[in-house]
Amino acid sequence: MAIKSYTSKGKKLFEVYVNGFNSRGKRIQMRKRGVESITKAKDLEFEFERELALHKNAEVHLRWSEWYLECISLLKVSCRPSTVYSFEKVCTKWINKHFDEKELRNISKLDIHELIHEKVVGDKVTPHTRKYVLKLVKRTLQMAVDHGKLDKNNALGLQVKVPETDQKVLTNSEVEKLLQFAHSANHHFYPVWLVALFTGMRSGELYALKWTEVDFETKSIHVIQSWNSKNGFTPTKNQKNRVVPISEDLINFLKEQRLRATNEFVLPRLNEWERGDAAHVLGQVCKALGITKIRFHDLRATFITNLLSRGESLARVMAIVGHADIETTNVYLRKAGIELAGGTDKLGYSVPQASSGKILRLV
Repeated sequence: MAIKSYTSKGKKLFEVYVNGFNSRGKRIQMRKRGVESITKAKDLEFEFERELALHKNAEVHLRWSEWYLECISLLKVSCRPSTVYSFEKVCTKWINKHFDEKELRNISKLDIHELIHEKVVGDKVTPHTRKYVLKLVKRTLQMAVDHGKLDKNNALGLQVKVPETDQKVLTNSEVEKLLQFAHSANHHFYPVWLVALFTGMRSGELYALKWTEVDFETKSIHVIQSWNSKNGFTPTKNQKNRVVPISEDLINFLKEQRLRATNEFVLPRLNEWERGDAAHVLGQVCKALGITKIRFHDLRATFITNLLSRGESLARVMAIVGHADIETTNVYLRKAGIELAGGTDKLGYSVPQASSGKILRLV
């Protein structure tokens, strides 16, 4: 803060200069030249200092960019690395560039609606993408509410409708064709595909399966952990252990595998599997065999649908595959057509049967 005098065109004038920082730490500079008297200069200096004090003591309202960084720190403490990775990736790609400088309290429902439906665009953008972006906006704002940084979450009540995914499954003949080919060709994924189709276990659960978790006496597998490249070995998806009963066919296969085992894991360590290319390998084989082109997770869907279509109870299937929500299993129930079977048998009309009858001539 300073008042300096200078001469211009033979007349003594004053310059008033004030320098400081606002409540966010941003530098603020105020300057005025050409003040005609020292009294006016001192009055102006007082006004500048007062204005600077207001800026310095102003209440700070968090911007999206500032809260986003805090969210990353909070998530790293409470969530898996894969969750933090997805949060950072999606926010960076779709959200931050539109909301960065906005204060959280000023992000309206209209802002969020425009983000989801007008700014999240591209040839590969699906309703699932929009739904996930909205989920992360809701989560970020709700965390702000929960930590006392925001009064209300304006994303609540907004929805993105997503059509139900057409779950692909293999028919029994296609399963037999796939396994017969993989066995005859000694395909390196053969043991993996076979155990997946006979247990319905998830890819990460299969990768983590150890011989100590296979009980040949009770004919069961204890599913207690999972694996992926970002999190390593962790508990199962719903954090609960479960027991999967296994058939005599699979028992015999596993006993043969056990004799050849060289480490603690039941299934081979495959490079494509570790780097996330298992779906690509399976899809290429299905295409070559001329059967339904499926993803790796669809082996699990094939297992579930097969059990349901043969009359296995919904509760038992849920327990075997580890579904925490009955609606998740119901998707496969509808795919199997169990709820609809026989639904048109009671129609009050029928298809005419062939018989000898009188021919009528229509005029």
